[in-house]
Amino acid sequence: MRALILAAAALVALPAQAQAPKGDAVAARVAALGRINSATAPSFSPDGTRVAYLSNESGSPQLWVRSLRDRRAPMQLTRLPDPVGSPYWSPKGDWIAYSVAPGGGLNTQIWVVKPNGTGAKQLTPGGKDNNQLIGWTPDGARLMVGTNKDNPAAIDAALIEVATGRWQMITAGQGLNQLTAVRGPRAAMERLVGRGDSNVYVTDLLTGKETLATPHTGKAESYWGELSPDGRMLYLASNVGRDRQAFGTVAIGADGKAGPIRWVSTREDAVADDGRLSDNGRLAALLWNAGGRSEIAWLDTATRKVRGGPKLPVDIVSLGEFSADGRSLLVTGSGADRTTDIYSIDTATNAVTRLTQSRHDGVDLASLVRPELIHYAAPDGVKLSGWLYRPRGVTGPLPLVFSYHGGPEGQARPVMSPDAQALVASGIAVFVPNVRGSSGFGKAFMAMDDGAKRVGSVADIKASTDALVKMGIADPKRLGIVGGSYGGYMVMAGVTEYPDMFAAGVNLFGIVNFESFFRETEPWMAAISTTEYGDPKTEAAMLRALSPIHKLDRITTPLFVLHGANDTNVPVVEAEQIVASLKARGVPVKYTLFPDEGHGWRKTPNRVRSTTEIVGFFVEHLKPGR
Repeated sequence: MRALILAAAALVALPAQAQAPKGDAVAARVAALGRINSATAPSFSPDGTRVAYLSNESGSPQLWVRSLRDRRAPMQLTRLPDPVGSPYWSPKGDWIAYSVAPGGGLNTQIWVVKPNGTGAKQLTPGGKDNNQLIGWTPDGARLMVGTNKDNPAAIDAALIEVATGRWQMITAGQGLNQLTAVRGPRAAMERLVGRGDSNVYVTDLLTGKETLATPHTGKAESYWGELSPDGRMLYLASNVGRDRQAFGTVAIGADGKAGPIRWVSTREDAVADDGRLSDNGRLAALLWNAGGRSEIAWLDTATRKVRGGPKLPVDIVSLGEFSADGRSLLVTGSGADRTTDIYSIDTATNAVTRLTQSRHDGVDLASLVRPELIHYAAPDGVKLSGWLYRPRGVTGPLPLVFSYHGGPEGQARPVMSPDAQALVASGIAVFVPNVRGSSGFGKAFMAMDDGAKRVGSVADIKASTDALVKMGIADPKRLGIVGGSYGGYMVMAGVTEYPDMFAAGVNLFGIVNFESFFRETEPWMAAISTTEYGDPKTEAAMLRALSPIHKLDRITTPLFVLHGANDTNVPVVEAEQIVASLKARGVPVKYTLFPDEGHGWRKTPNRVRSTTEIVGFFVEHLKPGR
């Protein structure tokens, strides 16, 4: 339930530099960065000899299978016009489950296909229903899913029997639910109370009785939620009673009652990101987020002792699956100067093996810049930080684009960013701040922008700008601002609250009007967003004051708006309101609508166009190399 949306090299190897290249060379370089491929979401075959995964090598994310025993070329199993997601190989080996997002929207449908690419069949009804694929039950007979087919304002947990197509509903209209494990008659389930507030339950699948494993007051997050093979021990990550998320266990008695959380690994310099339990329950992988970079540790579940994990060759990883014998763990890894690829970790020796080599034609990865972490403080003393992508060999004030992450509970991390690298290649620095409200720094920091406190997060736009200018990094007359989703809201807040600050702004599928957002977004999204933004029924005046739509008359900054026609998270009406208002006032505004995308771009031609147009827009208005 925790989510995010987040590419100079010429066709010959050239370092990033302050003086922007001219003509065709820079256009080719920017386009090549936009085309960088990725491989993600790996899943082992039961015998551990093959891996199913996603790759966008064919132009959009599709399902592929690769052998680990020989060097045979990987096989592409799907060739669909729509993007594919979430592959899971059945424990019996007979099916691979995956999801399909029609038009890139949220109305995701669940399919299965034979490992040889035949026999594909759809298991969900289709239409506008939102469905989430979580994985298989250990017997390989059923799929764990989430769906809003019965209640648009909720995501209900369910099991689908693949052989018959029969559904077993686990919840009914009780918020946003996600099954995280099934062991015998017991299931573990995460339930989102509101954004930044969740619980883990253990449910008896025979009686329907639920046991709350993470009672708390105020906001707290609990997730991961896997069960031991006998169903009597729950493994989770949580910040119940703590500021920073840590790893713990909850004993489940024979009567189904839950004991208190017993912490097995805590840190004051990091937050628990995710966990994974081996099939035999003997080993758990603990994933830490340490200041934006990933670290893995191993938990011996019998002794409750934690040992160090591998030295990772990348900055950020997400956990995949253990092999059936527990000897290997799959992860997806990436970094600012590394393509996103799949790796296998030997759980005994910590040896890391790269399994995929995503293409980056026309891009010399050695020419890409690695960002540096910058610390600074807001005027009220709140400590802030962010990642600076700076052209090499340059010390003076530069044209600089501030790039705000989504969420708002997202986090700026040292990721592979084609847009950032393309801007740097064009002589424009990029700074990606973590303003108050960001995740990764503890519960208190993440709650600093809730409701009416959002004005503090917006004020951090000025604090971030002032800090980079004072440090001599940014040229105050050549500043840009960009962001997607909630980051798009920050763009609109920036150009309305500080109309003289930015020379150009780019808003990607961002919120501009909380009234229309709550009215037009998916009902389940509206339901969980009241604790973050405010309740439109009782706090309409506050939400109106926080909505940039009512201050568009202040905008003098040239603006570029991009949106997906099939976006039901932040519906396209948000973009249309901005464009219509600015055109009526004669303010320069450019608008690109992708008819085959939703909340973000998944198709390679659209990614290339987006990166190329964004970079061209900022180059036009910030004039690098001047």
